Amino acid sequence: MTHVKPIHIIGGGLAGSEAAWQISRAGVPVILHEMRPVRKTDAHQTDGLAELVCSNSFRSDDWEFNAVGLIHAEMRRAGSLIMACADAHKVPAGSALAVDRDGFSAAVTQALTQEPLITLVREEVTELPPESWGSTIIATGPLTSDLLAQAVQSVTGEDELAFFDAIAPIVHRESINFDIAWFQSRWDKVGPEGDGADYINCPMNKEEYEAFINALLAGEKTSFKEWENTPYFEGCLPIEVMAERGRETLRFGPMKPVGLIDPRTGKRPWAVVQLRQDNALGTLFNMVGFQTKLKHGAQTEVIRMIPGLEQAQFARLGGIHRNTFLNSPKLLDASLRLKSRPDIRFAGQITGCEGYVESAAIGLLAGRFARAERLGIEPHLPPITTALGALLNHVTGGHVDGGKGSFQPMNVNFGLFPELSEDAGGKGKERGRLRKKALAVRALSDLEAWLGPSEKEQAA
Repeated sequence: MTHVKPIHIIGGGLAGSEAAWQISRAGVPVILHEMRPVRKTDAHQTDGLAELVCSNSFRSDDWEFNAVGLIHAEMRRAGSLIMACADAHKVPAGSALAVDRDGFSAAVTQALTQEPLITLVREEVTELPPESWGSTIIATGPLTSDLLAQAVQSVTGEDELAFFDAIAPIVHRESINFDIAWFQSRWDKVGPEGDGADYINCPMNKEEYEAFINALLAGEKTSFKEWENTPYFEGCLPIEVMAERGRETLRFGPMKPVGLIDPRTGKRPWAVVQLRQDNALGTLFNMVGFQTKLKHGAQTEVIRMIPGLEQAQFARLGGIHRNTFLNSPKLLDASLRLKSRPDIRFAGQITGCEGYVESAAIGLLAGRFARAERLGIEPHLPPITTALGALLNHVTGGHVDGGKGSFQPMNVNFGLFPELSEDAGGKGKERGRLRKKALAVRALSDLEAWLGPSEKEQAA
C-alpha cells in the first residue's frame, strides 16, 4: 500500500506515538514530526518518544471497578502500542500499572523507528500544516511550542486556555531511612507485578504533620508572572496549593493514612507520605501526589522534614510547567477534526483529556479515524458505552453549552458513561461496585462489536 499518501503527525508523545502505530497497522504510511532534540521543552529530559515527564504511573489496572483500568483493557484489545510497552516494562505499584520510564520510552521509540511505514523527522513545526500535507494529526500535547500554539489560536479564533501542571520529586531508595519507613500498599492490595507491599510509607504524628504544613506554607515558591492567573488542573494540584486550601487537605488527600499500619506502633499514623517505585531496578521512588512549585532549596528542606526522608537524595526535584488545551467541544467534530480545517485532527492532552492513558487513548482514536478516512472508509466512532467512547464524547460533545466557559480537562471516569438500562442490584458500597462491574462488562462487550467493523480497514 505504498501508493497511499502518508498521514502527518506533529508530536511524538504518547498520543502521537499511538496514532502513528495505529495508522501503520492498516498499511498507511506516516510521517512523524518530533521537535526534540532540535527544540527542547521545560519538562522533557530526553529525545525519546513517549517520554513520561511527570509520574511513572498509568494508574489503576483494575478493569472491573475502575474506569482507568477499563480503558487499559480496551486499548489492549485495540492493539495499543503504548499499553504493550507499558505491560512489558511494569514495576511494582500495588493495584496500579506503573512502568520503568526509560525502558518504556525506549521500547516505544524502537517499535516506531523500526516500522518501515513510519518516517521519523526531527524538526520543530512552527506553523499550521499546509493543506498539501493532506490529513494531519496535531498531538503536541500540553507543551505545545509557543509558535505552533499561536498558529492554532489564529485558526481557531479561540483564546488559548491554559493551566499549570506540576512534577513530583524522585528520591534515591538508598537514602531512605527504613528504621522509620516501611513497605505496604493500602489495605495490602496486590496489583500488577506487585505483592501487596509496593509503596514506601513515611509516617507522621500530629506534631510532625503540623510542622510540615507550616514549613510548606512558608517555603519559597516559584513565581510565574504572566502565567499567575492561569488555573491549575484539579487532578494535579501542587501540595502547597492544597495546603493553602486548609491544613487538613493533604491529610485527606495524598497524605491520607487509611489502610496503613505503622509496624513500629501497630497503629495508623496521623498522616503518611507514600513513594512509588519509578524504575525497574527499584533504585528510584517518586513521591506520590507531591507535585510542587517550591523552589529547589525550599523543596529539599521541607521534604527532609518528613520522617524517613531526613537524608533524602534526589534524582529529580519537583517542577512546574504550563499546559494548554483547546475548547474542543466547540472546535472539533466527533472524529476530532478541526471544524474550520477538516484536514487537521487533534489528539492527546491538547484536546482536553487529562492523564497518560487518556492522552494515548485519544491518539489511538485519532489514528484509527485518520487511517479509515485515508482508505476511503467512514470513520467508525466507538460506542459511548465504552471507556474510549465516553472519553471521546467528553472531549467532542460532552457539554450542553458547547464547552463555553465550562470545558475542563478530565480523566476517564464512570461518570462519563451512560447509565445502565437495568439496576445492577446490591445495597450501599456493594451497590456501587456492582454498578461499576456491570458498566465495565457492557463496555467490553460493546467494544468487541466496534472493533469488528473497524478492523476491516486493515483489509482495505
